[in-house]
Amino acid sequence: MTENTDTQVRAKVWLRPDQVDALRSACYDVGADYLQQRNEAMIALMYDTGVRVGELVALDVDHLRDGNSALYMPTSIQKDYPTDSSPPPATLELASDVSRLLSSYLTNRWKDTGALFPSRSSDRISTVGVRNALRKVSNEAGVRPYLLDGSRGEPDDVTPHALRHSVAYRMMNAEDGNELYDVRNRLRHRSITTTEQVYDHILRR
Repeated sequence: MTENTDTQVRAKVWLRPDQVDALRSACYDVGADYLQQRNEAMIALMYDTGVRVGELVALDVDHLRDGNSALYMPTSIQKDYPTDSSPPPATLELASDVSRLLSSYLTNRWKDTGALFPSRSSDRISTVGVRNALRKVSNEAGVRPYLLDGSRGEPDDVTPHALRHSVAYRMMNAEDGNELYDVRNRLRHRSITTTEQVYDHILRR
């Protein structure tokens, strides 16, 4: 029973850095011109910070701090996994290229709203809208993610949560040698045990 439960908890789909780069590039080959930079900004932010899709859509412009170089995550928009305990507020430093992209996006975006990411028809994009945008981009890029059984998936398997899993892969395989605790802190797991259960099979793979 425990073995089956562990299999369900483990990350089943993830991308390597070059595949995420392909997604970001493909944003400019699909969809309306005025949505392309927004789509890249969403993908870049998810891949940098590991925010969940429900957290992404709840972000406001005011959650960006220090000249768009940091992201403040209040307790009210965070989801603690796998428990329902309330996580503490978190401030996540952003990669310099993500910070620059967000600054450019906010300067040029077609709609001025409090929400960080609006949609065509609403001041705030929905989780379905994010998933649909990512699906279109992944199909355009032809990205085939890595799967738990060692095989390769299809572009439709690329989801926002796959990007979250990809953060752990990137961090643990980086040349500067992040530790498991660094992954735990970035993904905001309450327990290091959760990080181990979800990601032990893709670390330094």
